[in-house]
Amino acid sequence: MDLQYFFFIYWCGIWVIHLIAIVYGKYRLHKKVQSLPPDEPYPGVSILKPLMGVDPHLVSNLETFFTMNYPMYEILFCIEDEKDPALDVVNALIERYPKVQTSVFIGGSLVGVNPKINNMYKAYEASNYNLILISDSGIKMREDTLLDMVHHMTEKTGLVHQMPFTCDRNGFAGTLEKIYFGTAQARIYLAADCVRVNCHTGMSALMRKDVLDEQGGLKIFGCYLAEDFFISKSFLDRGWKTTISSHPALQNSGICDVNSFQARLTRWAKLRVAMLPLVIICEPLTECMVIGACAAWASSLLFLWEPLVFYLVHILVWFLCDWILLSIVQNGTLPFNKFDFIIAWLFRECSGPYLFLLAVLDPTIKWRNRVFKLAWGGVAQELKPRIKC
Repeated sequence: MDLQYFFFIYWCGIWVIHLIAIVYGKYRLHKKVQSLPPDEPYPGVSILKPLMGVDPHLVSNLETFFTMNYPMYEILFCIEDEKDPALDVVNALIERYPKVQTSVFIGGSLVGVNPKINNMYKAYEASNYNLILISDSGIKMREDTLLDMVHHMTEKTGLVHQMPFTCDRNGFAGTLEKIYFGTAQARIYLAADCVRVNCHTGMSALMRKDVLDEQGGLKIFGCYLAEDFFISKSFLDRGWKTTISSHPALQNSGICDVNSFQARLTRWAKLRVAMLPLVIICEPLTECMVIGACAAWASSLLFLWEPLVFYLVHILVWFLCDWILLSIVQNGTLPFNKFDFIIAWLFRECSGPYLFLLAVLDPTIKWRNRVFKLAWGGVAQELKPRIKC
């Protein structure tokens, strides 16, 4: 196939993804949470909360887990270092909400290179319920979100995860985060879930413990940094369904600046490249500016269309589709005006290909104060191990 045909067909496929995401997002997200049937008991849920350090929003984020509208759950806090100030925050909340079932596990277990799994392993082994919710420290929970996730855990479903999104935050960085997670990320996430492709991110995920234990438990995923992808893959490989809940995950980390956000995007791109090498070719062609330029060139050869006009119309329609999708994911008034959206959207779309190039050129992963090297297939090696048994 000539290159111009490939680019034009690929461009058409991207618009199909746009359409699927908008329609599926409108249908799937923000549904009214339904209670379980009266004759069906609520299953217990063990919530694993890996913590490291304290940010300005940690107290308010954790407190939302103490006030959830769900009858039977436990919170298992996982803290690697006994001197971590997060321990004081946890103890204060436990004292404030004595009726909530809680446990604190201090000290990591060396079951792999993944620091998150090392931190959670003791709590996972001690959990009392078959449903396990792994939830990052930066997640803010609505009162009915856990009920919504359990409602989607049907007999044939093994894993329910929340689509990543953000709380309303001030400043350019907050606008940039919301636009990314409500457009570029949401578009792929919703389309992938609609056609049952693995798109799981582990910041907030409910899963069946007995299915994990059949495979050896949480520790068998300790060799990966992207443990969420491989956990979801293991469920799919065993015939279980995975699905998103109707509530997006509300990220509310106390760190909100452009450099930190772009570092996250670069780190995630490195993981995707290591897990799925074909991403090196396909992912840049999902970017508005890149695929638009390629399709404009292709259309000028195939149909003799004016490439500049084609390119500008392409950007305009993409922009409008992203505004529609973001409004669907937000499900309410956006915390910024249209001008702020235009500036942040253009910044995101222009910087996306550059960040991906950085990820390809430097495959090492820096996570907090640790450095990892990735091999093809997603297996990681820590260059400077810290956790001891």
